[in-house]
Amino acid sequence: MNVVVTGVNVEVSQGLRDYVAQKLGRLARHFQHLQEAKVVVRAERRRPVGRARVVEVTVWGDGLVLRGEEATTDPYGSVDRIVDKLERQIAKYRSRVIEKRRLDERRQRSAERARALAQEEEEPEGPRVVRRKRFATKPMTEEEAALQMELLGHSFFVYRDAETNRVCVLYRRRDGDYGVIEVDSP
Repeated sequence: MNVVVTGVNVEVSQGLRDYVAQKLGRLARHFQHLQEAKVVVRAERRRPVGRARVVEVTVWGDGLVLRGEEATTDPYGSVDRIVDKLERQIAKYRSRVIEKRRLDERRQRSAERARALAQEEEEPEGPRVVRRKRFATKPMTEEEAALQMELLGHSFFVYRDAETNRVCVLYRRRDGDYGVIEVDSP
């Protein structure tokens, strides 16, 4: 991994450069696809710390960008904290990748089972009734039925017409208008 260390308003010692390279090398053990790291050390005044050395680390690799920043009086301690943060970020990323891979494998196995079941069935079955509802209809007008259908988000609504006392089905047509089916009672 290529490590570039620069200083802004501060001179970066060779010892710090070597320490940064060694610590960031630890990250490569956890994730081999890291390609480049940019480290910026700068001097700033920070309220809780006072005169601080701010260390920013950005690591790129294989579509992944990791970033950490710490401000302490000791730049070596900042590097240690940042490397710990980056290791947690890598662990989180890897667990997400592993979970996604497991989910994809489960989906693939499920699809294969579904295909196998479909091949086992010689005679294709027609549609089945999978749900049956029974409810009392209250007399209402077509407008009330249309409003109720919209509120429920259905494409049809069964109701009893208030004027004729017939069971009717209100449905949405392809053109966006409504249609009504009236049932004749014998």
